[in-house]
Amino acid sequence: MVKKINQKIVGYEVLKDDEPEQAAAAAPAEVKDDDNIVHLHEKLKRPEMLLGSTYKVKTPLSEHALYITINDVVLNPGTKHELRRPFEIFINSKNMDHFQWIVALTRIISAVFRKGGDVTFLVEELRSVFDPRGGYFKKGGRYMPSLVA
Repeated sequence: MVKKINQKIVGYEVLKDDEPEQAAAAAPAEVKDDDNIVHLHEKLKRPEMLLGSTYKVKTPLSEHALYITINDVVLNPGTKHELRRPFEIFINSKNMDHFQWIVALTRIISAVFRKGGDVTFLVEELRSVFDPRGGYFKKGGRYMPSLVA
């Protein structure tokens, strides 16, 4: 466990086994639950089971629908620090025209998910991708500048 030291170290001493109460009283109050918090990072192993959702996206740019599955990992389950974070993404379609870039895109996005931190910037980055042949209008009249967007 890593602890950040915010002040100068001016001395130290070795505690004996019979002095844990004195050390606890002298130390600043800390929450014991925080010692075991698991944060998302790239070395976190994939659990046996992930929670996920699959979305069907039908666009006029292709005769086949895209199926987008986003799987989430649950960190610190059953504690007050429980957190559900995206862990991986899969995009599938019968249309093989875009297979290579879809696989590449899903692997990169999944790698960013596993890295941890704020991943909301991905939405804005992908929405800013424009198709040189023009985009399309979704149901409800919303303009999408590309298939990636």
